[in-house]
Amino acid sequence: MVVGVLKVTLSLEGCDSLKDKRRIVRSLVDRIRREYHVAIAEVGDLDKHRRTTLGVACVSNEPSHANALLDKVLDFVETRGEAAVIASELELERY
Repeated sequence: MVVGVLKVTLSLEGCDSLKDKRRIVRSLVDRIRREYHVAIAEVGDLDKHRRTTLGVACVSNEPSHANALLDKVLDFVETRGEAAVIASELELERY
């Protein structure tokens, strides 16, 4: 069993309030969850309205599948346009 974890830090320059941030983050999280069938949550920078950190996880039987799936999630976030990726970190762990 392979567990893949992706941590993505995003800049939300157009947000002027936490309400704006929550709207953008909720939309992004819901679309990723629906499209890629992964676990995803906002895991950091919760009270900063121009920055957020998302955690994404998946379980697979092959490291290449987990890596490809999380790469697709990262590509989706990068091309979405509402947020700019500041940093990303991908880890695969075999159990």
